[in-house]
Amino acid sequence: MSAAVAMAPEATRDEAAPLLSARALTKHFPIGRSLLPSRRGTVRAVEAVDLDIAPGEVVGVVGESGSGKSTLGRLVLRLLEATSGTVSFEDQDLGALDANALRRFRRNFQMIFQDPISSLNARMTVGGILTEPLRLHFGLDGRAAEAAAVRLLEQVGLSARHMKRYPRSFSGGQGQRIAIARALASSPKFIVADEPVSALDVSVQADVVNLMRSLQQELRLALMFISHDLSVVEVIADRVVVLYLGRVMESAPTEALYRRPAHPYTAALLQAVPGAVSPENRVILKGEIPSPAAPPSGCVFRTRCPFAIADCARTVPPLREVAPDQFKACIRDDIAL
Repeated sequence: MSAAVAMAPEATRDEAAPLLSARALTKHFPIGRSLLPSRRGTVRAVEAVDLDIAPGEVVGVVGESGSGKSTLGRLVLRLLEATSGTVSFEDQDLGALDANALRRFRRNFQMIFQDPISSLNARMTVGGILTEPLRLHFGLDGRAAEAAAVRLLEQVGLSARHMKRYPRSFSGGQGQRIAIARALASSPKFIVADEPVSALDVSVQADVVNLMRSLQQELRLALMFISHDLSVVEVIADRVVVLYLGRVMESAPTEALYRRPAHPYTAALLQAVPGAVSPENRVILKGEIPSPAAPPSGCVFRTRCPFAIADCARTVPPLREVAPDQFKACIRDDIAL
């Protein structure tokens, strides 16, 4: 990340009712087509996740590949159907909406994908990409839609001269700016950004992160920012949720989590960040993350945790508050991180 990125401001979590709430959110994918049950299985992508996002709050979701981050992002937008659990947006149960009602409701929330160019319709000009949601959600047409599209482009640092070009003619950074403009076209209250800068050159990552933070603050958007890069999450998130094998290991305000991680997995992730200060009691991750088709019993992190004891295999540790607004899923309080 460039030094141009400003440090994240103090958390601005709203004490009012959450904009979005997930309860016991779970997603299992069946694998195997054999008629024999012994040859079928289940990928446990997301398991019993509780999550609240306040209006205007930025929540970072971090974890290694295979931790369930992207699946969680799609579940909260009902781009994937949950196996169990609920998601509500402004007290509206999204699972209770039929296809037509959900389509109308979608103007409230949008998604920004990892690969900006492939997420844009290659057969449409930028003007067409932006005016389509303006027509759909607001009934704008003709010059009104074009004028609104130009304003969106200007918001993300582009201009009217880009309206007639096709996505393939843009760089990755420009493409992500167009994808951000498209997400904003419906005037949403909530956006899920799934690894929005990981496919970009390092030289432009900071510019896109700064743009997203600026727009989020200006428009008072709630944002779920999914990333494996903890240095990026630190500069944009108010609060961070740490996932491992589909389960929440820790949740805390950004400053607290980065200064005083409560869970060994969080500590290991932070110590892997380039330039991080190594504490005396270093947590080193050994081996690969287990398959979500065969997660360990009890605490799913125990097979890689240097502090695991026999009791860790017996029960799934619940999230519990260990400091103000800081929660961890770990039975041990006797370890120094």
